[in-house]
Amino acid sequence: MTEVAFHFNVPDKLAYACRLLRKAAGAGARVVVTGEPELLRRLDTELWTFSALEFIPHAHAGSADAQVLAASPVVLADTARGTPHQQVLVNLGGAVPEGFERFERLIELVSQDEDDRQHARARWKHYADRGYAIQRHDYAVREGR
Repeated sequence: MTEVAFHFNVPDKLAYACRLLRKAAGAGARVVVTGEPELLRRLDTELWTFSALEFIPHAHAGSADAQVLAASPVVLADTARGTPHQQVLVNLGGAVPEGFERFERLIELVSQDEDDRQHARARWKHYADRGYAIQRHDYAVREGR
């Protein structure tokens, strides 16, 4: 069964996602990131620019060929269906990601925005109603905010 974790009160989803993806890729994890197309486009740009000394290899499922996707440790995708990796799924979007159950781990990033928090509550309920054990990580508590 997929391990589900929510990271709450993230002040900047894209910066947090970049750090999370850097850590995951550095540990050898294969990650798919889902979200709205505009947010994924912005994440793509951030992954190229967030650190002058590091690069996180990544590809977009909508524009890369199958060989590139399979070789990339990070795949950005509008939907998790049909992506080559099944290890970690990071959701930046508001909806439950279609096909999440085929992944070993799902990480939900939730900002401090009230609308984002409402969507997260609905996703939490969706997973809990289906028997998934959910881990909660509160960025505000961790950072003493």
